[in-house]
Amino acid sequence: MWRDALLVGGKDLRVETRSRVTTMQVAPYSIVVLLLFGFAFDQQHTILTQAAPGLFWMAVMLCCLLAVQRSFSLEAADGARDGLRLSGLDPAGLFLGKAAAVAVQLVALELLLGVGIAVLFDTRFHDVGLLIASAIAATVGLAAAGTVYGMMASGLRVRETLLPLLVLPVVAPVLLGATQAWMAALGLSHTDGWQWFGLLACFATIYTAVGVLAFGTLVEES
Repeated sequence: MWRDALLVGGKDLRVETRSRVTTMQVAPYSIVVLLLFGFAFDQQHTILTQAAPGLFWMAVMLCCLLAVQRSFSLEAADGARDGLRLSGLDPAGLFLGKAAAVAVQLVALELLLGVGIAVLFDTRFHDVGLLIASAIAATVGLAAAGTVYGMMASGLRVRETLLPLLVLPVVAPVLLGATQAWMAALGLSHTDGWQWFGLLACFATIYTAVGVLAFGTLVEES
């Protein structure tokens, strides 16, 4: 399973490295999102600072949708999906590899967006440990859920429009938990951010387990 996960994840990352879609399209798109919100709240600096965590994770969510759609659209042509199905790869390894590739892209984008909100929104990091832990848990949850529903929608002609409708309601707890945890980590809230981290960790664990156990069936049905 782990060998197959490395093969699939490495394949997806090599494709993205050579095509440069993440660096040339998704990354500029995420920065534009932050800039637009910055211009919208330019006169209300306090509101902008309070909204920074939510804006950050909304931008990450939009980038996650683009990364997942890109991951499965590459295999929609030339029978590539049938090739994967007939390759004998472990379905669990296939899931873990694709989810890991999406997560790596999201981590790179989060680093870029983190610098963006620090510079544009004048935020201060008060609890770096909580910030990093919640970001990791949220990233794993988004990548796992996105990969599961990306495979569900991959066999449909309307997959580009159906995927957001499937994913957004499911990952609402991740957006809520990550936003609240980051508000605590940035000193914008007095709530216990580690409790929200627990919610993120549970979500990531559940969807990773669902993907490992059910991905074989999803591959066959797609």
